[in-house]
Amino acid sequence: MIFQTLISRILDVLILLVFILFFASTGFQDKMTSGWYQQYFPNLNGSTIKDITFLDSLTGFAITSTNTSVQAYIIKTTNGGDNWSIIHTYVPPSTTSGFTRIQFADSIIGFASTNYYDFFKTTNSGVNWLAYQTPWGADDMSVLNKDTVFVVSYLDLGGGVYRSTNGGVNWTRIWTGGTVNPIMIYMVNKDLGFIRFSSYPMQRTTNGGFNWTLILGETYTSIAFLDSNIGWKVFDSIKKTTNGGINWIAQNTPIYSSQFENYTSFSILNKDTVWFAGASKFYKPPIYKTTNGGLNWGYQIPDTNLQVYNYSNIQFVNSKNGWTNPRILKLYHTTTGGNDSTIYTGVNSINSQIIFDYQLFQNYPNPFNNISNLKFKIAKICDVKISVYDIQGKEVETLVNKTMQAGTYHLQWDGERYSSGIYFYSMILDGRIADTKRMIMIK
Repeated sequence: MIFQTLISRILDVLILLVFILFFASTGFQDKMTSGWYQQYFPNLNGSTIKDITFLDSLTGFAITSTNTSVQAYIIKTTNGGDNWSIIHTYVPPSTTSGFTRIQFADSIIGFASTNYYDFFKTTNSGVNWLAYQTPWGADDMSVLNKDTVFVVSYLDLGGGVYRSTNGGVNWTRIWTGGTVNPIMIYMVNKDLGFIRFSSYPMQRTTNGGFNWTLILGETYTSIAFLDSNIGWKVFDSIKKTTNGGINWIAQNTPIYSSQFENYTSFSILNKDTVWFAGASKFYKPPIYKTTNGGLNWGYQIPDTNLQVYNYSNIQFVNSKNGWTNPRILKLYHTTTGGNDSTIYTGVNSINSQIIFDYQLFQNYPNPFNNISNLKFKIAKICDVKISVYDIQGKEVETLVNKTMQAGTYHLQWDGERYSSGIYFYSMILDGRIADTKRMIMIK
């Protein structure tokens, strides 16, 4: 009897251990993913990688920060990242100056910006680099084609948005915020683009950067568009737009961090397949992938032994060939599209954020004269706030601010006291902006 009881207890313990091991290992691998392998950069004398771009499965370029010897580099690979060579050395005035962005207009014409006055261009695929100057240092750059290039500078005096229409030879400041200027820029095409400020506000242009409009409640640390309508961005969650950035809808992702850092990157292959590299609060940074346009996101972990918090770049040139780098002197490269066995659909979020089903409808009539009707729907009980803002982003009225049960609700806004113009109304659920729409009052 004692022997049977002892055996029973041992079996209970073994079963418990099996369950613990099963749940602890769910969704993870305890070894490097077979679909990825490591690549290494050359000795850069203390410089670190700032930006990477690949033109095809073989040809790629990267830029570096400045090292203690006051040198920054442009490096190139012609065999898919297995080997790299220094092709240009830049000597800025101080160790705080260096390269900020590298982008190519086509297979032979490329540009490299710095946060000093210097600006570089190649017309022979990186063999030689021509030196030009911008009026102020470029904190970020967006290349549309071989002629049209945009840069931004956040400096108080002389900062703003600059544009060149002759391939970087001459520059014109087309917009400035005065003492507050942007640190990031992304142009979708010659008309549509986005900027971001250090204090996080995000603005949108539809006339090539001459005028900018605040997108209320939205910002980004990385943004990318497939076309003039469909795009993705990230800050504290991944969001998608289908109307050119007017509205952004949060997507259900296996989030590893409460806020993605500046070191994030998207790579869009088509309307269905998008890769994202971001930050993690754990020492196992993932990369994210969707194959259905963002309805579901999964993740891969190229190397579970990697002791860093995030990947800063990701780029796929086709469905098989891609690279991501974790801000150290190595790359992870796949020629098989990664390891699909590590892609999951409907992975449970690791943080405590609760995602509510909601819908904020367009007001009607719109445009309107004084009075317009608003409608929204929530699927679960939550704290709801509906606020109206003017074109400058100032809150002018709160229509509701209380805990509400699931259901569909109707409101009215009477703008009798306000002047004609564009207004925005936002739905804020449990302290987080869920959606924002625009309305026009004409008296």
